[in-house]
Amino acid sequence: MKLLIFRTLLIYLCVLFAMRLMGKRQLGELQPEELVSTILISNLASISIESEEVPVTASLIPLFLIAALELLGSALSFRSQKFFNLMSGRPKTVILDGQIDQNALRTLRLTTADLLEALRGKNIFDPRDVSYAVVETNGSLSAALRPEKETATLADLQLKVEHSHATIPFVLDGQVLEENLHWCGKDRDWLERTAQANTLLPEEILLLVGNETEDYFLLKKESRRKGSSR
Repeated sequence: MKLLIFRTLLIYLCVLFAMRLMGKRQLGELQPEELVSTILISNLASISIESEEVPVTASLIPLFLIAALELLGSALSFRSQKFFNLMSGRPKTVILDGQIDQNALRTLRLTTADLLEALRGKNIFDPRDVSYAVVETNGSLSAALRPEKETATLADLQLKVEHSHATIPFVLDGQVLEENLHWCGKDRDWLERTAQANTLLPEEILLLVGNETEDYFLLKKESRRKGSSR
């Protein structure tokens, strides 16, 4: 049992390290080669965890080889557009000026129902409202509405805004976000004063958001006992 726990922890840390090497995009919208790498890495990791007779190196060596190949592929894709197109394909336009390109749908093996579902995911219910829609290389759909169908902004209405302050978090679950404080012209002293004004310590704050002004919203952490008492 101890050996199994050790092997599991070792494989977990190595896989985590390999995924970090491949970059944050690996955790978001996957390109085809990234998806293949992720699947292979998960399979290799499971082999060493489930089979104690298999040496750990039998998984670690291929695992880091795949990570190295992914890094090499990313570097080549960055330097060569042809290589990127070869590995990931090209974006495909499926709607242009409200007209659905049926040939593009057939090429992508995408049904009309799939297209409408993707549009609904972007709160678009009528393809005729779309000026331009493209299926990206990772399979996601990007769509732009016709100008007359776009939501009006304050600039469109020619309305002036005297003050515009972005509200961002200063404290999340007791963790102080120093960069956000500095970005809004505040410091740790301001945070300490704000916490004391609410008879709290910074680590007792669940959420504190604010902006460049003195206006803020603070939410205190609730006691676990309060939620578990009956």
